[in-house]
Amino acid sequence: MRHLIDPLDFTLEETTKVLDLADRIAENPEVYSHVADGKKIATLFYEPSTRTRLSFESAMLSLGGKALGFAGAEQSSATKGETVADTARVVSCYADIIAMRHPKEGAPLRASMYATVPVINAGDGGHNHPTQTLIDLMTIRQRKGHLDHLTVGFCGDLKFGRTVHSLVNSLVRHPGNEFYFISPEELKIPDYVMEETLKPNHSFYKEVTSLEETLPKLDVLYMTRVQKERFFNEEDYVRLKDTYILNREKLNLAQPDMPVLHPLPRVDEIASDVDQDPRAAYFDQVQNGKYIRMALIMALLEIPDPLTGRTVL
Repeated sequence: MRHLIDPLDFTLEETTKVLDLADRIAENPEVYSHVADGKKIATLFYEPSTRTRLSFESAMLSLGGKALGFAGAEQSSATKGETVADTARVVSCYADIIAMRHPKEGAPLRASMYATVPVINAGDGGHNHPTQTLIDLMTIRQRKGHLDHLTVGFCGDLKFGRTVHSLVNSLVRHPGNEFYFISPEELKIPDYVMEETLKPNHSFYKEVTSLEETLPKLDVLYMTRVQKERFFNEEDYVRLKDTYILNREKLNLAQPDMPVLHPLPRVDEIASDVDQDPRAAYFDQVQNGKYIRMALIMALLEIPDPLTGRTVL
């Protein structure tokens, strides 16, 4: 039995196979509409979520299965003191696969140690968000045609941005990728990302503060919001939240085929006038979210692809 807790839980070859399956699902969704008949997913979300929770549920429904779960810790037995370990044991009796989001880093990993069904990490604190990473990889590959030899800029909240940390971990596995980290000092990329990921892989990276000066160098731009829920006081959030705002005027500095990604939700960091630009890829990411999660459910439940007759993992 396999789990997905960290993006690196899958080898590069396995990751590519998941991306390929998601592409096939996107092209032929009707072929996959009953492959998970009789299966159930439990979405255990201890933090608020719109896209991630609904896309997991939509993914299972689109495969012919069913969904159950909760959308807040206050709706669970956690309010009574039940541990993550016990919740995992209990829910394993009701569902075939679990997707968990939790504010505490490591909670989905702990759940996977006690669950008797596959567990997918749907985001744990500021740590990892592996399914979003797969979505980002799928979207970049669709837009650029490859995942190597790219110059990728990450802008905004790089300190608490789990999507950033996860995507960097995955992109360093592809040769020739270079990284620009655009942020204020207070929200810069954590040292452990550089010490444990970038330096050991001999990846080029540079920390900068100017979005305008960096845009012309980029093949891909990954914008993030400043996350109010990660701050200890309102004053710091208000001071930093509008540090970077991408609008059409600034986008004119970028290459004509540079996709703009964002894990959403956005606040003010991408102006609405960017939405109509063909480089805006963030709503493509939302659509790809369903296809990636359909592919993951099939992979972890060892459901054969009806088009190839083979399982992914």
